[in-house]
Amino acid sequence: MSLFQPIIINKYLKNLDDSNLNLCWDKFKKHFQDPTIQNNIKENKEENYQYGFLLDLFVNVFGYTLNPQSNYNLTTEFKNQIGSRKADGAILKDGNAIGVIELKSSKLKDLNKITEQAFNYKNNQPHCRYVITSTFEKLRFYIDNAVDFIEFNLFTLTKDEFSFLYLLLNHNSIMADLPVKIKN
Repeated sequence: MSLFQPIIINKYLKNLDDSNLNLCWDKFKKHFQDPTIQNNIKENKEENYQYGFLLDLFVNVFGYTLNPQSNYNLTTEFKNQIGSRKADGAILKDGNAIGVIELKSSKLKDLNKITEQAFNYKNNQPHCRYVITSTFEKLRFYIDNAVDFIEFNLFTLTKDEFSFLYLLLNHNSIMADLPVKIKN
């Protein structure tokens, strides 16, 4: 089953601010589609690029504010409410995790291997609806369940694919719960 209906996606894509979208696309391309940077990312271990990935994609492209900045809505190493396990990142709204982010190095070829881990973090956050898993090259986005997802290859995205990724994951969309509205 598809997570989103194409006719609904197209309706929302038409409402994106083209100038802002183009600016974000240029930032994205400059970083994630540069062959030298791609090779460096592929050589990094998970812990070497976690913070950088959140900064490069979620802050610089999608408009989040990363801890320790004031009024941050993105943080690293977010602890489960029960137990001591931590998600690699979390998107916060009113101090609650509404999205968890689980990252692995690009050496991991099968993102299915981290789905269970990511959803364990989600299930320990009562306000959480979104799960993002990534190998820094591929990124999966889930809403509510581990069955339906959409996957993006960050290294080969076209502008149209980027527009869809941006629609779903930019700060304003997530804070307004737009992905859920588009899905429903």
